[in-house]
Amino acid sequence: MSVQTESGSVRKQGGPPSPLVQDAMAPRQYLMIDAHFHIWSLARGDYGWLTPAMGAIHRDVTIDDWKRQSGPCGVTRGIVVQAAPTEAETSFLLERAAAYPGEVLGVVGWIDMLAADASRRVEKLAGNPLLKGLRPMLQDIEDPDWILRPELQPVLQAIQDADLTFDALIRPVHISRILTLAEHFPKLRIVIDHSAKPDIAGGAFEPWAADLGQIATETSAYSKLSGLLTEAGAHPDSAAVAPYAKHVLEVFGPDRVLWGSDWPVLELAAPYASWHQTALNLVPGFLHGQVFESTAWKAYGLG
Repeated sequence: MSVQTESGSVRKQGGPPSPLVQDAMAPRQYLMIDAHFHIWSLARGDYGWLTPAMGAIHRDVTIDDWKRQSGPCGVTRGIVVQAAPTEAETSFLLERAAAYPGEVLGVVGWIDMLAADASRRVEKLAGNPLLKGLRPMLQDIEDPDWILRPELQPVLQAIQDADLTFDALIRPVHISRILTLAEHFPKLRIVIDHSAKPDIAGGAFEPWAADLGQIATETSAYSKLSGLLTEAGAHPDSAAVAPYAKHVLEVFGPDRVLWGSDWPVLELAAPYASWHQTALNLVPGFLHGQVFESTAWKAYGLG
């Protein structure tokens, strides 16, 4: 749990303030990292969810397209995240990322975790230094307990042993399952995508808030400040997002919160620059260096 000090810094209860935030008035230099963006090529044919009904995002998107959106915002580095449940897409992302050294810092990919040789596949993929994490698309799996299946334990152990990050693409119903996962694999770096997708449009703050607070207190998991505008409905209002973002920062603290755009899915709700500015406004200025850069380095083992 985090507490606000009289000087405005944030610290964990029972511990000293982070050295990055002790002096709120000190000038800081940092390079912003977009910890969550996508690219895709429709001709590849494995984006089952990406139909013409998705409107403007039903198009090819490239890293250069992302740079045209992120660059004017001062976001110069990023992590590209899988959007199709195929290992072919993981290879596609790794190939594309390799062409942008120093700009694309890593890839979060996908493997068939139920394959008989899944652990070996993890070891092989981990040999590519650009692979920083793996992400099963848990939100699309009907059984919320799927990730706790006993036959998945060897591959989860392999992910932990390879020092890869586990991205949890989840909804509020999955939070308790991720808590159990963290208990079973305490050294596994877990990043919760989009703060577990609270139902902002429906005004559902609880039990999401309490459940997220529990996982923040009882585990070392991280949470992405991303995807919230998309969960706020057809005409999102930054004021509606504010209490959710504030809660994420309060329970995880700035050293475990990292910003992402979720572009181009973001375009269903707002332009890139709009969400970027909203996030800058939601996060206190003296915490920007952590939320917009340094936490991503830790969460994805980029150093």
